[in-house]
Amino acid sequence: MTDLSCALPAARDAAAPLNPPVTADGAACALPSAPAPGRTWQGPGPQERFEILRRTRSIAIVGASDNPARASYFVATYLLGSAPYDVYFVNPRADTILGRPAYASLADLPVAPDLVDVFRRHDDLPGVAAEAVAAGAKTLWLQLGSWHEGAAAVAEGAGLSVVMDRCVKIEHARFHGGLHLAGFDTGVISSRRQLLSRRADL
Repeated sequence: MTDLSCALPAARDAAAPLNPPVTADGAACALPSAPAPGRTWQGPGPQERFEILRRTRSIAIVGASDNPARASYFVATYLLGSAPYDVYFVNPRADTILGRPAYASLADLPVAPDLVDVFRRHDDLPGVAAEAVAAGAKTLWLQLGSWHEGAAAVAEGAGLSVVMDRCVKIEHARFHGGLHLAGFDTGVISSRRQLLSRRADL
């Protein structure tokens, strides 16, 4: 399982170079920029991603981990503490994660999740996409560093929205007006700092 940390960086030393934080495996945690060479799939723009997160009520994290060093753990703790979603964990090797039950598969969840957030190896992604379709999900979301156009085709062919190579934690915080606290450009052109909140219409 790929471990791509999406933790927000600590305060930067003014004398340090303006480089994104890098994980142990060399993967940078930064907002994606231009598509990498060879990528043909076009993902949803900022407004579409905002709408996806706004209409989402439940998120299933596939490949969730109870290891604080894992990216999925950072994302899970953020979603549980700072986002309006019902969060479910999928990991056949765990009984509980963060005090909540862990399910062996998407098919075992007590609800059809709106969004499936995936932390799995590249070769596993088409299978997870098929499972997300079968589970009745509305969005397949591949975390930062994950890109599989075959998996996207499976999901989109069944009518799901697809987001790839982006972090749910970063995107929610960006639209929520929180990333400015870490020195990121939030991309929010508004005097209101809170766009995604625990509102009755979410």
